[in-house]
Amino acid sequence: MDRDLEKILGDYVVIKAEENGVNIIGLTRGRDTKFHHTEKLDKGEVLLAQFTENTSAIKVRGKATILCRHGEIHSGE
Repeated sequence: MDRDLEKILGDYVVIKAEENGVNIIGLTRGRDTKFHHTEKLDKGEVLLAQFTENTSAIKVRGKATILCRHGEIHSGE
């Protein structure tokens, strides 16, 4: 992929809830990190999330499978 296009699109992660009530929290970029978006997933639901100019981190609370270019990660275990 073109590096400029990759910078614009950012990295994607796939989050699949393994239990009801998994919380996904987007955190802002910049001097003061703040919550800017939240989602709640139930078992089996999937969220595709993207790192952007505004999103520097994604926090996952609960049992979920997270897929990204770095591999597969399991939260809440």
